[in-house]
Amino acid sequence: MALLQVNDIHVYYGSIHAVKGVSFEVNQGEVVTLIGANGAGKSTVLNTISGLLHPRTGSVVFEDKDLKGVQPHKVVEHGLAQVPEGRRIFLQMSVEENLEMGAFTQPGSTVEPGIADVYERFPRLKERRKQIAGTLSGGEQQMLAMGRALMSKPKLLMLDEPSMGLAPILVEQIFDIIKELHAAGTTILLVEQNAQAALAVADRAYVMETGKITLSGTGAELMASDEVQKAYLGG
Repeated sequence: MALLQVNDIHVYYGSIHAVKGVSFEVNQGEVVTLIGANGAGKSTVLNTISGLLHPRTGSVVFEDKDLKGVQPHKVVEHGLAQVPEGRRIFLQMSVEENLEMGAFTQPGSTVEPGIADVYERFPRLKERRKQIAGTLSGGEQQMLAMGRALMSKPKLLMLDEPSMGLAPILVEQIFDIIKELHAAGTTILLVEQNAQAALAVADRAYVMETGKITLSGTGAELMASDEVQKAYLGG
């Protein structure tokens, strides 16, 4: 069943036509990835789904509800959480305070168990729980951004470039966490420039170029595609 449907969205920045008729869906329990070069429109699509941008035409439907005009904080209440590009954690707050902020849509009674769940998944954050977030390493900040999003109990977790700027060993850790979340039943929409890593975890994938989807298939099909090999996998 389609949890999320993106229907022919056209998104503009002023007169710049950034997303040109993109349509795709994410089914319950899937990892779906959008790959493509920088500037292809991938982050714009995520920001449109989460209500930060508004399509000029087309629609975003989540659990059969049209999200047109829904404020971003209400989109989170519906069960959509985004881990933004560049992490965007609260740098002056502690790790634990950041996690508490992630639960703003949830009843107070869920905060403590939610934090306990995050610490179980990210033991490093537990060790650093009183530390100011701005002093964490890049990998730890990415874990915190993911943990904060999980505090809202999302039905769909959207990750925007989670491996950006991380050392290869940390990229591996982040993708291991994505696999674990998927295995635990979390539905994930992943935007990622590291096509190799993204396609390896994806049930289905879409390639975006200059605001349009140009290819789609299973992760394995796109990994094997000559076009994708040449353009994104150094083949």
